[in-house]
Amino acid sequence: MGTENATETAGLAGERSKDGLGWMEWIRGWMAVIGEMMFQRIAASHLQNPLPLPPVNELTFVVTGSTSGIGLQIARQLAEAGAHVIMAVRNPKAAHDLIQKWQNEWSGMILPLNVEVMELDLLSLESVVRFAEAYNARLGPLHVLINNAGIFSIGEPQKFSKDGYEQHMQVNHLAPALLSVLLLPSLIRGSPSRIVNVNSVMHYVGFVDPEDMNVISGRKKYTSLLGYCGSKLAQVMFSSVLHKRLPAEAGISVLCVSPGVVYTNVARDLPRILQVGYRFIPYFIFDAQEGSRSTLFAATDPQVPEYCETLKADDWPVGAFISQDCRPTNPSEEAHNVETSYKVWEKTMELIGLPSDAVERLIEGNEVTCRYSMTD
Repeated sequence: MGTENATETAGLAGERSKDGLGWMEWIRGWMAVIGEMMFQRIAASHLQNPLPLPPVNELTFVVTGSTSGIGLQIARQLAEAGAHVIMAVRNPKAAHDLIQKWQNEWSGMILPLNVEVMELDLLSLESVVRFAEAYNARLGPLHVLINNAGIFSIGEPQKFSKDGYEQHMQVNHLAPALLSVLLLPSLIRGSPSRIVNVNSVMHYVGFVDPEDMNVISGRKKYTSLLGYCGSKLAQVMFSSVLHKRLPAEAGISVLCVSPGVVYTNVARDLPRILQVGYRFIPYFIFDAQEGSRSTLFAATDPQVPEYCETLKADDWPVGAFISQDCRPTNPSEEAHNVETSYKVWEKTMELIGLPSDAVERLIEGNEVTCRYSMTD
């Protein structure tokens, strides 16, 4: 990955202005999606299952959406490895029930698992602010934020949160973006620390119009696929800009990961005929434990921060992206569109109620007020 190529890519990206993916980009994107599904198990055949973790004792992890699927596996494996895990969830009772089950199965060990629960509803930006304020008030470190929670309401009509945003865009991008920025004070205290965004290979067929992130202008017909893929691409773009804006001395790495094609709660929302198809091709589809490996790798591997800093030093146009086989890979062609990425950044900060220089102010130790804060 040379600086010359990165500059050339950035220049080409900055020149173009478009209202959708070109045919070749679209075809190459779908080839990437299909290729991951067909060959992910072969590509990841070198990985152990479960993935062995380096020492994580004394480290604190926040894991969103950790009561089911990949998030459940991430939280449990980190806890069993000795980490302090905060399950940031919409349903605290379900999380407490899980913890009780894990503790019972862990009985006989020297120490109980160090897991706690905090309520977080990504469909409410006020809830995100409340969570961040409560966590920052502890004045303790946060070593890794894992933005795992996400939705894909396949085949559903367009729905909006009470904040007025398309639900895929809010849950998969806007709310995690707000959480990541607001938790910077705690991440600085935990430095070296990381923000790990569980993304998707589906971002390869995504497109984001920064002036129409709710997909309401009528320029493009809304589908749940459009909403989902666009939200995942927006997350990659936002992460790339956040990665650039964080100074090296802050010691915070930002990266996105693809868990692979995994049978989780998302699959349960599929039409019945597709669910049947999922069950008929178990060889190709990861289970949740296999799907958790790339995120656990991104969250714990000691070489990840160095890789992130190398990309920043080379002025590479996109941030780090880890594939389902725990290897660095290149995000989509559209993710390299630097001009659009900065527009997505500005629009995102506007939508989540933060000033565009919030990151710089928080890094300097200043307070930042969010429009969704109850204390306004």
